[in-house]
This record gives sequence, C-alpha cells and structure tokens, in this order.
Amino acid sequence: MAGAREIQSRMKSIRDTMKITSAMYMISSSKLKRVKKRLEDTEPYFYTLQSALERIVRHFPDIQHPYFDAFPGRTPAQKKTGYLVITGDKGLAGAYNHNVMKLAEQEMAQGGGNDTLFVVGQVGVHYFQKKGMHIDTHFHYTAQNPTMHRARIISEKLLELYDSRELDEIYIIYTRMSDAVHMEAVMTKLLPLERTQYQKPLPADVPVQEVAMYPSPEAVIDSIVPNYAAGFIYGALVESFCSEQNSRMMAMEAATRNAGEMLKELGIEYNRVRQAAITQEITEVISGARAQRQKKGGASGR
Repeated sequence: MAGAREIQSRMKSIRDTMKITSAMYMISSSKLKRVKKRLEDTEPYFYTLQSALERIVRHFPDIQHPYFDAFPGRTPAQKKTGYLVITGDKGLAGAYNHNVMKLAEQEMAQGGGNDTLFVVGQVGVHYFQKKGMHIDTHFHYTAQNPTMHRARIISEKLLELYDSRELDEIYIIYTRMSDAVHMEAVMTKLLPLERTQYQKPLPADVPVQEVAMYPSPEAVIDSIVPNYAAGFIYGALVESFCSEQNSRMMAMEAATRNAGEMLKELGIEYNRVRQAAITQEITEVISGARAQRQKKGGASGR
C-alpha cells in the first residue's frame, strides 16, 4: 500500500490536472459559441445562392456546364479526384480527428489511385505524412479561426484545378454536428454539382414564371458557383471547428469527472493509511508503556 505522503502527492497532481481540464472546457465552450454565431450570420447569403442554382436548373433543365457535368472521355481508373480533409490542430478531442482521417483513408483506398490530398489541420498533415501519403505542398492551413477569406483562398485553388481539368471530382471530408452530442464524419461532393440535388419540385399552388438571365445562364453559373463553393467550404470549416470544440468539451468534462472520482478513491485510501498509521503509533505507545510497567514490576520484586 502506498504511503500517506505519496498519496497526497498524487492527489495534488490530480487537482492540478483538474484545473487544466476545467479551463480547457471553458475555453472550448467560449470558442464554440463565438464561431456558431459567425456561421449563423453568414448562412442566409449562401442559402440564397443555393436557391439561385435551384432556379437555374428548374428553368433550364438541359443546360450544359462543366460545373454540373463531369468531364467525359475518362474511365473510372483515369478519373482524378481531389479530397479536402478537415482535421484539427490539436488532440485531446476524443475520436474527432481519428474518425475523419479513417474515413479519408477508406474513401481513397476505394478510388483509382489518381487522388490529390488537401489537408486542413496540423493533426491531419502529420498523420498523412507519417503514412507516406502525398499532400499538396502549397496547401497548408491551420484549423483555428476559420474565416471567409481563408475559405475563398481554398475554393479558388480547388476551382483552378477543376477548371484546368487536373481534377474531375472534388470531395470534402469533415465532421458534421447533428446535435449538441452527436457528431459524424461525412464526405460530400463539392464538384461537379449533382443536378438532381437542385431539381426540387414546386408545390402545385406556386406559379412558375419565366426567367431571363443575362448575358446567359452559363455566365450566371460561372458567377454563382465560385461563391457557392467558397460558402460551402466555409460552412465545412466552421462546422468542423464547432465539432472539434464540442468533442474537446465532452472529453474534458469526462476527464474532470474521472479525476474527481479518482480523488474520492485516493481520499478514502489516504484516510485508511492515516488511520493505520495512528493505530500503529497508539499500539507502539501502549506496548512501550506496558514494557515499562513490567520492567518496574520486575525491579521491585527483587
């Protein structure tokens, strides 16, 4: 059994750790509230862009455009696919990073091998480099403080590769929050756009009006899609950041709770050791007093 001094040292170490985990919980909670407010402020603009794409597809269902139609003439084995993987910069967030990186590995293993990997977050960069997987060297971004400016830079790079036919498809792998407790690593296609996604039937009582687009529907798509892609990437960055902070909050809350339980167990053990030490001291005092009485009794008998 450990001594009282050793138990006290362990209890002090656990209390110090509890202070750290509690502070990390509060920091993540503050970051989560701040970035969710930022996302809510920008969502209406990008929902409007999505509605505009729906109107174009609804009024021009046979429109031909590279953003809607994959490049012809390439077999599945020749198809070039880009994966934007969004991870965190730090650990201590439960299975958040592991789930995203595992999904990315599974999806790339099923592809034809012509994959280009784009990674946001230092954890993902170090992981894929350790695996020997090639990462675009001009694409190193941290996951902290997602901004619309950074999303535009990322989307411009991806669209440039798509427009030059260096990529046939672009997917985003990130973590989506279904609610405050459940988070899920998902993969979503960014380009080409799925035509069926925007072909939503209107209710019978809604009148359909003719729409004229100038200079052409194709030019309108050329203008809308880059902004839509930037908005989608921004949403993925923010939602991943929110998921990371939420996962860290849950992990730190569990760590703090476990530390409290360990303190209770150590407190009981410390009291037992202390009680045993006191009992030992009392026993030694009694034994010494008894020995002294016996010694005096033996001396008087002579």
